[in-house]
Amino acid sequence: MSDLTSVASSSASAKAGAVPADIALRISQRIAGEIGCAPGQVNSAVQLLDDGSTVPFIARYRKEATGGLDDTQLRTLEERLIYMREMEDRRKAIVKSIEEQGKLTDELAKQIAGADNKATLEDLYLPYKKKRRTKAQIAREAGIELLADLLLGDPNKTPESAAASFIDAEKGFADTKAVLDGARQILMERFSENAQLVGKLRNYVARQGAVKAEVVAGKEQEGAKFSDYFGYSENWKNIPSHRALALLRGRNEGVLALDLKVDEDDVSAVKPVEQMIADAAGIENKGRPADKWLSDVCRWTWKVKIGLHVELDLMSELRDKAEEEAIKVFARNLKDLLLAAPAGPRATLGLDPGIRTGVKVAVVDATGKLVDTATIYPFQPRNDIQGSLATLRALVAKHGVSLIAIGNGTASRETDRLAADLLKDIPAEHRPTKVMVNEAGASVYSASALAAKEMPDIDVSLRGAASIARRLQDPLAELVKIEPKSIGVGQYQHDVNQTKLVRSLEGVVEDAVNAVGVDLNTASAPLLAHISGLTESLAKAVVEYRDTVGVFKNRKQLLKVSRLGPKAFEQCAGFLRIADGDNPLDASSVHPEAYPLAKKIIKACGRDIREIMGSNMLGSLDPKEFTDEKFGLPTVKDIFSELEKPGRDPRPEFKTASFQDGVETMQDLKPGMMLEGTVTNVTNFGAFVDIGVHQDGLVHVSQLADRFVDDPHTVVKAGDIVKVRVVEVDIARKRIGLTMRKDSADARESARERQADRGGNRNQGGRPGGGNRSNGGNRGGGPRGSKKPADTSSGSNNAMAAALAAAFNKPKR
Repeated sequence: MSDLTSVASSSASAKAGAVPADIALRISQRIAGEIGCAPGQVNSAVQLLDDGSTVPFIARYRKEATGGLDDTQLRTLEERLIYMREMEDRRKAIVKSIEEQGKLTDELAKQIAGADNKATLEDLYLPYKKKRRTKAQIAREAGIELLADLLLGDPNKTPESAAASFIDAEKGFADTKAVLDGARQILMERFSENAQLVGKLRNYVARQGAVKAEVVAGKEQEGAKFSDYFGYSENWKNIPSHRALALLRGRNEGVLALDLKVDEDDVSAVKPVEQMIADAAGIENKGRPADKWLSDVCRWTWKVKIGLHVELDLMSELRDKAEEEAIKVFARNLKDLLLAAPAGPRATLGLDPGIRTGVKVAVVDATGKLVDTATIYPFQPRNDIQGSLATLRALVAKHGVSLIAIGNGTASRETDRLAADLLKDIPAEHRPTKVMVNEAGASVYSASALAAKEMPDIDVSLRGAASIARRLQDPLAELVKIEPKSIGVGQYQHDVNQTKLVRSLEGVVEDAVNAVGVDLNTASAPLLAHISGLTESLAKAVVEYRDTVGVFKNRKQLLKVSRLGPKAFEQCAGFLRIADGDNPLDASSVHPEAYPLAKKIIKACGRDIREIMGSNMLGSLDPKEFTDEKFGLPTVKDIFSELEKPGRDPRPEFKTASFQDGVETMQDLKPGMMLEGTVTNVTNFGAFVDIGVHQDGLVHVSQLADRFVDDPHTVVKAGDIVKVRVVEVDIARKRIGLTMRKDSADARESARERQADRGGNRNQGGRPGGGNRSNGGNRGGGPRGSKKPADTSSGSNNAMAAALAAAFNKPKR
């Protein structure tokens, strides 16, 4: 760790065009503060990234260099590095532009160098930005700036009298009114280009401003899904990401009109924002002849110039922050789904439910190879139940099926019941296990070029059934074939910046695939393409080599693959496993560069490597004795762990949810029912749970636990099996309210009464059932300051209705 602070900044800034050392240091210090590490750690990570190393490789095999930064920290570092390098490029361009105009002063250069965000940079550049000919510029050309300076410097002058000598009809200023308007335009432009003032006003509005939404006239019916935001108002700083994106979507669809208001309730003659402008300009209203005119200039400066500018900036910032949070939610859910427990290499029968078009059936063997297909028609209009059962029974017997994967789309419960009837006729010792599988994205894969290549002679609909079966065997291996956005575990994913979303999700997939590792001799090209150091073309080259030469016997053979050079080998080798190869270490995550160290450890143990791997024979050895200049303690400990549990899978043990018999549609649900379900999506306002009725129910954040929950992800994650109780069923709006709280409504009511008897509710504004911890907050109900009712009850139906109103629907396919 002693060399961390001495890492040269030149390579750290290579991609940024050789950023000077002082700027590179500033970037590293800022990022270090944001991710909680030392600047030297950032420098080392940046150097590795710039040299072509991937995040998974750095996190796993360069712990000594980065001081143990994990993949999450490294992804944040990478994202912030992109932002800050873009900002440095913009800073450089601004300085160049102002220099070319001959207006760059030492003070301005210092201010530009000290700007720590893009908004401040743009504020400083505003007076020098090339713009079309303005009214203020026309007035200056007519010499009216002298009048503006005269009235600003000496308010004792009477505006009309002073303006008379500036009348010039030929220049477009035929009377005193036109002249004074020109002077006002000059001062308005001058005030609005004061970077310090604009920044101060932006911060004030961010603290005090409120976003207001009204329905556009005539759009009430068309925009009914946005009805929760008709007459809505909430402080800008308090709006959570999902509400911000809903508001912006409503505006984009022409249903909602949004405004950012500040000081609406202030009855002062001069609003605080106007006073701030006056103070910055040195304007005081002492009753002098020009004071009222100058006050009007301040009012118009806010109304016409700065107010609109600040509103655009803050609404843009609101979107950016909401998008960033939404992308984080999507990424976190995707990671949970990708790392869901695999059922393992077992023959699996996949069922893609359908009514009129039939249930599509596909059987894949233990390796995921498609071996049989069929289409059955157990439902309307054919009702061929016996024929369908006979077909399924024959397929199970023929292929030794041990798992039945049922897609959770339309007719899934009816298909599940058919599978249950099938299992009754199969002896217990040969009876397969049936599992409901989230089929989101299966149809996208079925129609893709990749699916056509993998199953060229198979109907598109049958490919979906095969994908559902494979998804049960190994979710990660199958889901990487689908565009992440199509998997459906995000909130408002189509409303966010698609470039940032794709970059984030690609990082998640890469981290997940490399965390698990892949079998080099069985992995598909799409799966291999996500391995550190392997591009799509290199992954295809690996598969082509394998098909031509045969299975890989050792990792060194990778260097014989066309175009796979030493750098790619360094990045990928540790994540590729070879079972039963020439070297037992190839089946572990020990990197080939560390094989000499691993052999040294094995030799010290005095046993054969095959005896040591998978045992606890290393317990008597001290890892510190094996460190050297190249490999530090983190790497040695990792090798110890791998030798004890080689190639261990970090994913959890496989479990399934059991849906309750007789509960197949929303009409079957009754408040108070206890059900089991699978978490399909986790958002900032709660978790959606599939309980087998074709419509996910919402466990609002206030209903996740018998305590205050700030972040739903700390309680549940996508793929979890949970017990829930039905709180509310709104069939008309397709909303299901669920709770995971164990305390009863009566108990909560008694607790509130006891608390009130003791002299007040300590949870006021911060109720476990809904409120934010700050006074007036409202995690559980309508937006703060809106006309919607707040969540004033921890478990009542009204509370859940309000919570559901603040959320969004997620209908099944």
